[in-house]
Amino acid sequence: MDGFDRNPPSDATPGDATEQPVGPAPWPAHDEPIADPPATPGDPKPEPFEPWSSAAPEEFDPWLDSPSPPPAATPLAVATTTRRRTGWLVFAGAFAAAFFGALAAVGVLAVAGLLTSTEEPVVAAPSPPTTVIERVTTEIITQEVPADTAEAVARKVIPSIVTVEVGELVNGACSPFASGSGVILDAAGRIATNHHVVDGSECSTVQFQDGRIYEAVLLGSDPLTDLAVLDIDADGLIAIEIGSTTELAIGQVTIAVGNPLGQSGGSSLTVGVLSAINREVSFGDGSTLFGMLQTDAPITQGSSGGALVDSNGKLIGITSAIGVSASGAEGIGYAIPMELVERITGEIIESGTVRHAFLGIEGDTLLLERTDGALAPGGAEVRTVLDETTAATLGLVAGDVIVGVDDRPIITMDDLVIGLRLYRAGDEVTFRILRDGEVQVFTVALGQRPDDLDG
Repeated sequence: MDGFDRNPPSDATPGDATEQPVGPAPWPAHDEPIADPPATPGDPKPEPFEPWSSAAPEEFDPWLDSPSPPPAATPLAVATTTRRRTGWLVFAGAFAAAFFGALAAVGVLAVAGLLTSTEEPVVAAPSPPTTVIERVTTEIITQEVPADTAEAVARKVIPSIVTVEVGELVNGACSPFASGSGVILDAAGRIATNHHVVDGSECSTVQFQDGRIYEAVLLGSDPLTDLAVLDIDADGLIAIEIGSTTELAIGQVTIAVGNPLGQSGGSSLTVGVLSAINREVSFGDGSTLFGMLQTDAPITQGSSGGALVDSNGKLIGITSAIGVSASGAEGIGYAIPMELVERITGEIIESGTVRHAFLGIEGDTLLLERTDGALAPGGAEVRTVLDETTAATLGLVAGDVIVGVDDRPIITMDDLVIGLRLYRAGDEVTFRILRDGEVQVFTVALGQRPDDLDG
């Protein structure tokens, strides 16, 4: 049966290179797209060709585009002084004037067609007309290695990635039984990882690329978003640079960094592209992750809790799951988007717990029929309103359609769930509701999601 698995912590300890079966887990890789070479400053750029421009192309006009004729000669002023010339100079000047005057006269007669010749004239083959297509420019392509290569990203990111070992206490010592990955969030020692990495463990340690090992304390964990935060007491930590998913585009380079299989030697790196955004990933235990980033950068068992970064080495997500079928892993990996990671880890660091916002409706995506007969999503339609919830306070009724939350448009029910998970309980939110053909605006404080609510 096809489905999605969380990327479980590897049950291999460091040094064990035997790959374990992939349980609920993450991910894939590809070649980096070739970036346009940087142009040398000062080089002219060719004008872009606009095939859909309504303006007709400018035609070459020989009368307008040819060089302007030279200005008419200005008559020489008459000298007012008398110059003495010797006899031979006067003779030479007269001879030269007569010679060139004769040539000029012949030229005038030839132009007028008054001179004839008995020989057949030699006619040159006509030259084909020349059309100016576009100006030719030259760009100098440098051979400098761009800063966003995988090698540069590895140097920047790997110091911020750790191997997380979890285990049980045996005679006062931590006996590890599985491992995953983690990402250093700040210099104070807070480390993000997955909930399913630390779930069920009694103790944990983290190991750096240089071999340092520290005991870790679990600050908090959130099963709804599969995130957790560990804390270590260490100096000289290098926090990862935080990125954003708001301007990501499908096809952009994504790089996964973690420690698959818990192997000795530290973290590894795989390269791929962003395959899709806002994926809904459901698991066999009934839980669902929303708004996930999909990548084909290979992610395997033990990489859970690692980093998914962009081509500049900025954190855009925490790796969490992989797609599997009856034949095994399908080369599809998923990461929790950075905006949700920041919200959840920030709340865990502040209070040790997470209070999720809750609206209190059950509903579906509204499908509207277009003029050409196609069906298209048009918002989140309310089916049921739960008592004593924010939705009830708003006065929502069945048939209302939520089309916006603050400045975020809502096209599908998934959009509504993804948007609400970015808020904390108690945050004030403005809803745009479509009712009886008119959009109404309501502002209300969100309630808290009940702990015993499934999904």
